[in-house]
Amino acid sequence: MTDDHLEQLEDDNHLPEAHPFSGYLRTFFRGPGRSRSLTREEAFEAFSMILRDEVEPIQLGAFLLMLRYRAETPEELAGMIEAVRKAARLELDDESLIPEKCHPMLDWPSYAAGRSRGLPWFVLSAMLLSRNGIPVLMHGYNSHLTNGVSTEVAVKTLKLPLAMSADEARSDIASKGFAYLPLRHIHPKLQELIGLRPLLGLRSPVNTLLRLLNPLQARAAFLGVFHPAFLDVHRETGKLLELPRIGVIKGGGGEAERTPFKHVDLRMLDNGELSDVRWPALLARTEKDDEDNSPVTLQHFMAVWRGEVEDSAAIARIKGSAAMGAFLAGKADYMDEAEALVDGWWEKRDRKIG
Repeated sequence: MTDDHLEQLEDDNHLPEAHPFSGYLRTFFRGPGRSRSLTREEAFEAFSMILRDEVEPIQLGAFLLMLRYRAETPEELAGMIEAVRKAARLELDDESLIPEKCHPMLDWPSYAAGRSRGLPWFVLSAMLLSRNGIPVLMHGYNSHLTNGVSTEVAVKTLKLPLAMSADEARSDIASKGFAYLPLRHIHPKLQELIGLRPLLGLRSPVNTLLRLLNPLQARAAFLGVFHPAFLDVHRETGKLLELPRIGVIKGGGGEAERTPFKHVDLRMLDNGELSDVRWPALLARTEKDDEDNSPVTLQHFMAVWRGEVEDSAAIARIKGSAAMGAFLAGKADYMDEAEALVDGWWEKRDRKIG
């Protein structure tokens, strides 16, 4: 029996009434030549239903796996992000009522996890920026980390502010120049969805959309991805959402962290215009052997900041990532200028924690 016959039977009430979510699945699964991607509006409505717990588990699994199988489109991502922003009440009626000092200059998402993740040196990069006039919002969830230290553990160890809500994050930005907002405090359903990874065996579209969420609407965002195919997807989605300025890199372990051993292409969206900026390697590949032998411990992490150990690869990661962040935040117009600025900040840093 063809799909058309089945639909006719439904119209004639010969089959049970379809679930409201089933239409979105039918759009995906109708077969060659008939299936299609969701529109931005359809993606908004479908993901809104998911966030309201209005879908069955089998429907949720089918939806997430289909998007993963054929790769989500920028239109679908934009619609889902808008659904999250509405459900999490991140859209304010009047942004002008929020004092300027409560706005981060740089949004720095952290959602990577896996065997390739070691110490989160980029947290020290963000802390360096926040101590030098660039307020940073970091948000994330590092599920199922099998090696290394999670972002949240590093934030707590450094005694940086950990916010319980978007409003508290704004307050921390105003008073301390930094806030870390865990995913569970943005919307609990999102953490549940991203936590499905071991059950599905794969990452889902949630991992992608969260990087572009920009909860406090920072002027710029610094994103890291693991798979190069997602570099342009993030930029195109950002363009649809009219995000003012984002930079995306293939970063260490999927984080926005610059590897020092080869050039890194910063894929940018700046006021609707796309561009690429190639940042050169900072260290010779022969120095990678030393990095591989460095201890993956919080003690080593803290010792590098305090200047108690010399770890050239770690310092290059910290300063290199911070330079990209400063460039994106608009503190420097050129790559060399950003790197020189960060060099000075690093040398003059307050080595105390907290």
